[in-house]
Amino acid sequence: MKYLLTALLLFGFSCSLLNAQEIKAPRFGKGILNIVGKDSTWGMKFATRMQLLGTATWNEANGEINNSETNFLIRRARLKFDGFILSKKLTYKIEIGLSNRDISGGSIYTNNTPRYIYDALIKWNFYKNFSLWAGQTKLPGNVERVISSGNLQFVDRSLLNAQFNIDRDIGAQLRHFWYATPNFLIRESFAFSQGEGRNVTVGNKGGYQYTSRLELLPFGAFKGNNEYQGSALKREEKPKLMVAATYDFNDDAIKTRSNMGTFMQNDVGEYQTDISTLFVDVVFKYNGFSFMGEYADRNADDPIAKNSDGSLTGDIVAVGNGLNLQTGYLFKNNWEVSTRYTNIDLDRSLTLKSTENQYTLGISKYIVGHKLKVQTDFSYLSIVEDSNQLLARLQIEVHF
Repeated sequence: MKYLLTALLLFGFSCSLLNAQEIKAPRFGKGILNIVGKDSTWGMKFATRMQLLGTATWNEANGEINNSETNFLIRRARLKFDGFILSKKLTYKIEIGLSNRDISGGSIYTNNTPRYIYDALIKWNFYKNFSLWAGQTKLPGNVERVISSGNLQFVDRSLLNAQFNIDRDIGAQLRHFWYATPNFLIRESFAFSQGEGRNVTVGNKGGYQYTSRLELLPFGAFKGNNEYQGSALKREEKPKLMVAATYDFNDDAIKTRSNMGTFMQNDVGEYQTDISTLFVDVVFKYNGFSFMGEYADRNADDPIAKNSDGSLTGDIVAVGNGLNLQTGYLFKNNWEVSTRYTNIDLDRSLTLKSTENQYTLGISKYIVGHKLKVQTDFSYLSIVEDSNQLLARLQIEVHF
């Protein structure tokens, strides 16, 4: 922690010196500081962002509302650095999380320390349309997860993402794109990673994780990678479509949700089982209208964790499937109305958790795109054979 504070103090001191010299910063939303070396052999952009979130929940059981709760959070607070080294074909990205929600999840596998680092990545465009990535970053999973939390259409991601996403890991990725016709864009990604998630220091405990993704864009590329942003702020003048699929295989996984969830331990160490996850997603945008659909399915060879004598440990892999559908329309004054339906259906023969259906209405005002926005949403969560829940959220995003 003291090293992080020292780095922040040094950065603050540097910014004070630059301010004293009256060096102009980039305009809002383009980073706080852009630096290029005198010999143009390196460059760095520094940016920061935060999300201020207020929530209210009401639980309903037997026709009565009870157990209401309110909460105020610094949902996210991040520092971001990116740039190039020697050539624009060799780039890097570093992202650090500072809020309690950002750094939660310490365990014996992370030296019981906060997990500050989100991304620490080098990208090398080594040949034509081929790029090699190395380090810690998001795996090429479901589209909703790859969309930055600062570019979401709603206050936060869906229940499907919370239950099935494969998030970040440490390893290498190979990416490629090509055109089947002058407009038909095809992108492929393959990732090889450790399989235990981000910031793990005690590994590799199981096998490795293998992820492949294929993306088809029959009408060409979206403006500014708009397929990986919520809403339709780019206002595509022609219909744009992306259809994609991801298959992820985690060999001898030791966590309840592939490389996410809790670590599964038994009397001899870690319980291991092969876990596979399939994602299929669709993104469509045209003239202020947006639609995103996702399907997820997870399976495990033996989802019930056991000790060496066959007794149960209590850990269970979350196997099942989920569906998320969301759509929105952005008016010319940059107000947006959006709706979302999410269904989660875990294997009820393995867990007491029942089928969940969530219905969400969102209203957003984009003041400076996703860089400065106010979002609110209202959700009704229906849990079969259990209590239901009402949720109201209001969030402000500021991204320098």
